[in-house]
Amino acid sequence: MKAGWLVTTLGEAFITSTGSTPPKSNSDFYGQFMPLVKPPELCGSTLDSAEDGLSESGAQVARTLPPNSILVSCIGNLGKIGMNTVPVAFNQQINAIHPDTGKAVPEFMFFQTLGGRFREQLEAMASGTTVPIVNKSKFNSIEIVLPPLPEQQRIVTLLDKAFEDIATATANAEKNLQNARAIFESHLQSMFTQRGGGWLEKSLGDSFKTATGTTPPKNNSDFYGNFIPLAKPPELCNAPFDTAPDGLSEAGAEVARTLPAKSILVSCIGNLGKIGMNTVPVAFNQQINAILPDERLAIPEFMFFQALSPIFKDQLESMASGTTVPIVNKSKFNGLRIVLPPLTAQEKTVGQLETLRDETQRLEAIYKQKLTALDDLKKSLLHRAFNGDL
Repeated sequence: MKAGWLVTTLGEAFITSTGSTPPKSNSDFYGQFMPLVKPPELCGSTLDSAEDGLSESGAQVARTLPPNSILVSCIGNLGKIGMNTVPVAFNQQINAIHPDTGKAVPEFMFFQTLGGRFREQLEAMASGTTVPIVNKSKFNSIEIVLPPLPEQQRIVTLLDKAFEDIATATANAEKNLQNARAIFESHLQSMFTQRGGGWLEKSLGDSFKTATGTTPPKNNSDFYGNFIPLAKPPELCNAPFDTAPDGLSEAGAEVARTLPAKSILVSCIGNLGKIGMNTVPVAFNQQINAILPDERLAIPEFMFFQALSPIFKDQLESMASGTTVPIVNKSKFNGLRIVLPPLTAQEKTVGQLETLRDETQRLEAIYKQKLTALDDLKKSLLHRAFNGDL
C-alpha cells in the first residue's frame, strides 16, 4: 500500500446506518416529499428518485440520508450500490455510509464500494442460508483505504473519465448488438409476410399433428433417469437442442408424451413463444405445445423459423387467456395461421435465413465479447485504483 494511505474499517471512519420502512398501514406516511430507496434503485450509479416516496410525516419517522451517502444492499442481492444526489429515505435491506468530506471525497467512496475487494468482503460476511444478510455490525468491519484527499480527488478524476469512455463504448456495443438482432427479426418477418406464388395460408391444426406435453408423477422416482430428455420452457432458447437438465427413464418415457426429432416446441404457459427444435427424441412438459414434423408438407427448419417470426408470436400472444399467467391451450394453438409454400421455396427460404442467422450470431459473439472486455476493464481499473496502482 502506498505511503500515506490509511487502512481502516467503515465503522472506524464513518457513521453508518441501516434503513427502515414506515408502517404501510398508515397511508399518511407515503407521498412525494422524499424518495424511499430500495435495492432495485441501486444500479451502480447516482440516484435522485425512487419508485416509492414518503410524505413529510413519513420522512420524520423513517431513517433518512443526506446527499452523497453511499447505499449498499445487504439483504438478498448483496452489493448493489448507489449514491444519492438528493436527501432520501431507505429501507431495511440497505446499509448506508454517511458522507464525511473531511475524510473522503464522496465519489471516492462510491467507486471503492463498486470494487471487487469491497464486494468480496461483503459476501464473505453474509449469514443466512436462504437469504444472505450482512448486519450493520459486520458491515462496519469492512476494510477500506483512505488516501490523502488530493490523491482521492486525482483517482476520482481518472475513474470518472475512464468510466465515461467505457459507458460510451458499452452503449455503442449494446446498440450494435440490438441492431444485429433487429435486422434478423426484420428479415424473418418479411420472409413470412411477403409471399410468392403457390404459398398457402392454413391453420396449424389443419396442417400438422400437435400435442401438449405432460409431466410423469414426481413422487415416482422410477420414472426419472437419463433415457430421454424432459424438455421444459427454460430449454427453449430459440435454437435447436438435444439435452435438458431433467430426464426420464424408459418407464417414465412410456407414460409421458414424447416427440420425434425435429418437432417444434412452443412455450404456451407463462413466458409465451419460447421456441426450440429437438434434434433427438424428447419428452416435454405441460407448459409446451408442439408441432410434430411432416416433411411431406414442410421442411422442419422452415417451420422452426416460422415459429420464431414476429407474426407467429403476435398471434400467440393475442390468443392468450389468463390474467396473471398467460395461457394458450391446444385448441387455440391449433388455430394459429401459418404459411406453406412449395418445398423448393421452403428450401430457398431456409438457406437464406440460416446464412443470415449465422452472420447475426457471429456479430452477436463479437459484441458480447466486447461488452465482457469493457466490464473486465472497469473491474481492473477499480482494482488498480484501490491498490494504489493507478
